[in-house]
Amino acid sequence: MTERGEEGKRMTRKRIMDAAVSLFRHKGFERTTVRDIATAVGILSGSLFHHFSSKEDILKEVISEAIEVTLAKMSASVDESDSIEGALKALIVCELETVTGESGAAVGLLISEWRSLSEQGQSAMLELRSAYEGVWLEVLRSASRLGKIRVEPILMRKLIAGALNWTHTWYKDGRSYQQADIAEQLLSMVLTEKAYADYCADTAMSAV
Repeated sequence: MTERGEEGKRMTRKRIMDAAVSLFRHKGFERTTVRDIATAVGILSGSLFHHFSSKEDILKEVISEAIEVTLAKMSASVDESDSIEGALKALIVCELETVTGESGAAVGLLISEWRSLSEQGQSAMLELRSAYEGVWLEVLRSASRLGKIRVEPILMRKLIAGALNWTHTWYKDGRSYQQADIAEQLLSMVLTEKAYADYCADTAMSAV
């Protein structure tokens, strides 16, 4: 296949995934047919199977791609951080950007359409989610050992996830709040008062 042909195939695959996310979100996985997806993309139903083996294959791909992209950003952000506080804020920003961005709907399908996945599909998603949560828990456990947070790490992670996962219902792309401000406020709630004060002082000093 030529380079142009490969690019065309990638673009069609992306269009299929984008259409599927929208349909799964609004109609549900079970009520969405392969024909619905193909029609939304503007291709024949049979042509869709040149790109995906099944409807579930599309669901798994859109979820896993969204998680993998966010996981890569999170890992890189943590590696670039020079403090536990900085790493925590970086994780908050990454997850906030995902939830309120284009990948938010795809990640949301992991929760809303979990039961639509086969046992094998659930196992694959659990492995990805374990890696994702592992990045969070490693940083939170380090913060706990250093006395930077008071709440037990696993519970703290659940509280953070609960707060961030609902932002898509009220966040309006910076009209009322900037993402950086939301992340900063949440960080101030996660850290102890002393840890947050020290972090702000260190940040101010490094900016001089």
